[in-house]
Amino acid sequence: MATEKAGAVSEPTLITSVQRALRLLEAVGRHPGGAPAKQLARESGLPLPTAYHLLRTLTYEGYLSRESGVFVLGEAAERLGGAGARARQRTEVGAALTRLGDEVGVAVYFSVYREGEVEVVAIADVPEAPAVEEWADFRSTAHAHAIGQCLLAQLDERDREDHLSRYPVQALTPYSVRNASDLRRRMAARGRSQPVIERQEYVLGTVCGAFPVAAGGTAATLAISVPAKEAERLRPAMESLRSRVPHVISSLSFSISI
Repeated sequence: MATEKAGAVSEPTLITSVQRALRLLEAVGRHPGGAPAKQLARESGLPLPTAYHLLRTLTYEGYLSRESGVFVLGEAAERLGGAGARARQRTEVGAALTRLGDEVGVAVYFSVYREGEVEVVAIADVPEAPAVEEWADFRSTAHAHAIGQCLLAQLDERDREDHLSRYPVQALTPYSVRNASDLRRRMAARGRSQPVIERQEYVLGTVCGAFPVAAGGTAATLAISVPAKEAERLRPAMESLRSRVPHVISSLSFSISI
C-alpha cells in the first residue's frame, strides 16, 4: 500500500454539500429581488434535484426565505452580512484611532451607547500612554469614568434613569462621584454637549477626558487618558483631538451599525 512521502502537504478535506450550498447563497445574493430554483440551479451549476434539496435546507435554517415563488436571503444570512460589515467598520475605527493616538501621543477610545449598554468599540494607545486596564466592567461603572459620563449626559432622562436603576452609582476610588444625586447635578451643570474631565474616579493614577461626537442618532464619544502625573497634558491633547474629529468622522462614515 502506498504511503505519503515525508513532508508532503495533504489536500484539505472538502465537504461537497457545503460548497454547493455556499454557491447557492452567492447566487441568491446576486438577485436582491429573488430568483426561482431553476435559475439558481443553473447559475450554480447544480442538478435541479440537488438545488431543491439544498434550498429547502437553507430555508429551514433561516439563511433563505421563499417569497412568491422566488428565494431571497433570510435573516440568518443578513445577520452574517451585518456581522462582517461591523467587523470591517471596527477595523477602520481602530486604524483611525491608532493614527490619532500616534499624532496626539495619548490613549484614545471610541465608545457608543447602544441597546442600554456602554460599548467600547475600539481602543488605541501608545507606549508612553498605555490604555486604562478595564479592572471594573465599563458597562456597569459608567458613572465613574469619562466615557460613561459623556454617554449618559447625551441620553434623555428616561434612558439615563433606566441605566442608573440597573447600574447603581458606587464609588470606585476616593475621587469617584458618591451617589446618583451628585451625578445628576454634575451632568445638569455640564450639559449634554460639553466635554467631560474625570480625575482618578475610575482608577487611581489616571485622568481622562471625553467629548461627544456625531454617530447617526447614537450617543457616542471619543475619549483620551493620560497618567495622573502628566495631567497638564489632558486638556491640550483633547483640543488637539477635537480639531481632528471632523476629518476622521467623514473618512470613516460612522453609523449606528458600528
